[in-house]
Amino acid sequence: ADTVEARLSAAGFTLPAKAAPPAANYVPFVKTGNLVFVSGQLPMKNGEIQHKGLCGVDYTAEQAYQAAELCAVNLIAQVREACDGDLSRVTRVVKLGGFVACVPDFTEHPKVINGASDVMAKAFGPAGQHSRAAVGCPSLPFGVPVEVEGVFEVSN
Repeated sequence: ADTVEARLSAAGFTLPAKAAPPAANYVPFVKTGNLVFVSGQLPMKNGEIQHKGLCGVDYTAEQAYQAAELCAVNLIAQVREACDGDLSRVTRVVKLGGFVACVPDFTEHPKVINGASDVMAKAFGPAGQHSRAAVGCPSLPFGVPVEVEGVFEVSN
């Protein structure tokens, strides 16, 4: 079947059985109208952080790209929860916000966040094309190199 899950699987990705719970005092997503705002997702798998470190020291852009891919998979898992398990309700990936923990002279933020953008394109096809920000920062929660948040349009 040509589903989001099948396209992700064909690209080598598996959605977690359950989306990650929030790490502090916030909710994982907010639905308002036809939009779902998903809180920042970390490079976690099976409830554990998979990547730690700073880009430009511990991680190359290519290595951090893989962390961003994992963040995107976790974003999609949150959207699945928001859509009561039905990812066919996603009509558009509207925007991604990518944060890259890095040293001051690291300048390849767009290459890193392409990891998340590429997953959205593979998962949702033309509806996966989105606007985006890729921002560098000195640190991120739990020492991860990448965090990605997203806005999705869904049908009722």
